[in-house]
Amino acid sequence: MRVMVAIDDSDESFYALQWVLDNPFSRLMTAPPPPAAAAAAGHDSGSGLLTLVHVQQPFQPYGFPAASSAGVSVFYPTSTVVYSVRKSQEEISAALLSRALNMCRDKMIKAETLILEGDPKDKICEISEEMNVDLLVVGSRGLGKIKRAFLGSVSDYCAHHANCPTLIVKPPPKEASSNK
Repeated sequence: MRVMVAIDDSDESFYALQWVLDNPFSRLMTAPPPPAAAAAAGHDSGSGLLTLVHVQQPFQPYGFPAASSAGVSVFYPTSTVVYSVRKSQEEISAALLSRALNMCRDKMIKAETLILEGDPKDKICEISEEMNVDLLVVGSRGLGKIKRAFLGSVSDYCAHHANCPTLIVKPPPKEASSNK
């Protein structure tokens, strides 16, 4: 069984990963399937695999208009600034996936990581199809209808556009704080 979990910097995505690791079907990723089942599923590996995918937004260096005595000029970020931003994005992605890999190692689950660049909802659906994923798992931020309409929902998009079953893990219920 090949499972893909989308990871971002939200607690909800790590909750979804923890849910995957804590539930019984995670055993499918540690024990090798019978040879006939693996051949029928079209997988060449002897056991399941968990893929952790993080999609970072592409950095678009924009020009900044500035007024001067000669008129309006446009200033663009230097190559050093662009390099610095991209390096920072890579470090953030690596840290997120490292945290997720450590969670998998603690449960003795075999996992691989992917870092992609682009629109998260499109890239997650594309890569899940390319990799013949059996199950796509995404966390839900719990947006209301209005916020979801304006901000969009990666989980909602994946549920409707991914070519594999998609499991949306809702965040845990918030504890009611008691005022004593």
